[in-house]
Amino acid sequence: MTEVTTFYILSHIFISFIGGILLLALWFQIRKQFKQILEENEQEKRVDKGLLYLSLAMFVWVASGIWAYLGNSIPFKDNSIFQLGIHLLSLLNNLFLLLALFYFYYAPKFIYNNKKNIKIIIVLITFTSIITIILSYFNISNSSTNLLIEGVPDLLVTAFLCYLLAVSFYRTFVHRGLKVVGYVSLLIIILVFISQISGVFLDFGTDFSNNFLKIIAKTSLIAIFLVLATSWVIRLANMPKPNEMVIQFLDWGLVKISIPTKGIFNQTIDFKSKTTQYKNLLKFAVRRKLSENKQQSIQVGLAGEIKNQTYLTRIIDNINSILQLKKDKQLERSDLFTFIGEGKYRLRIIPENIIIDNTLLEEFKQNSL
Repeated sequence: MTEVTTFYILSHIFISFIGGILLLALWFQIRKQFKQILEENEQEKRVDKGLLYLSLAMFVWVASGIWAYLGNSIPFKDNSIFQLGIHLLSLLNNLFLLLALFYFYYAPKFIYNNKKNIKIIIVLITFTSIITIILSYFNISNSSTNLLIEGVPDLLVTAFLCYLLAVSFYRTFVHRGLKVVGYVSLLIIILVFISQISGVFLDFGTDFSNNFLKIIAKTSLIAIFLVLATSWVIRLANMPKPNEMVIQFLDWGLVKISIPTKGIFNQTIDFKSKTTQYKNLLKFAVRRKLSENKQQSIQVGLAGEIKNQTYLTRIIDNINSILQLKKDKQLERSDLFTFIGEGKYRLRIIPENIIIDNTLLEEFKQNSL
């Protein structure tokens, strides 16, 4: 084992271990500090485990580093068992990163809080692992092109995951006012993918360049994880609590709202010609106030009562526009609406703080029949 390889492996183990410990510590502290907000859905106590899975992914990196050190020290790195271990640990790392994306609010909609699709993807990763084991057992390779065939399934999964990470990170940082960090995260994800190519194409780069690229990519990715955790803390700190918000439906098109965290105190909003937005907001309020438990949510999508998520965004944009809120005080969709999962949303305001004029309520019920 060369000095370059030894330096890379030991650095990889140490950096990954420290990163995993920091992410785990942050997750426990955030869970303790913001438990009320994170578990506000009384129908389904959904614990946000995004940072936890990111930390577990770091610990898998530690395990892969130890495995690589043993393989180069004993040595048995040219053995098919060693290569199998490397690829399976990589797939396990991808699995934890995928599970983390399940909790990313700005992840692609087919994966965010979608249990059905996440199970399908997990099955595909498991199938990929089986293919990797089979290819490794038969020791199929192409000596003419220095192509490690058993590493191809892992590389394909990594490419898919890098796409999901790139989209999720960019959207998250841009929506949280960190556009520069969003662009940097895209660059880092590209470096992460490039650093994995040498595991399949054995003549890609040199020993020094490949190890240098891997350590830079992984260190930078851990740094992005920490920035993500910090932005999450800021987001939670500025997020209105359900029991502090009050909404009152005065008349058709007129709403009075109070959200102290955002500096909104008993301000009246006139939706005027925006009747669709007002009707949708009133529908959420009636469902939240009068329905029981799981019936308080509304399906949003092509097959739902509300056809498109854009209608929710328009409600928020209209409120921000009418109240002329400053940029750091503007409402986001997640401030007023909780995503329950499987396309269902619910108003975050507690039923006791939703006040609807009796005449308006009767008119709404008649029109809904």
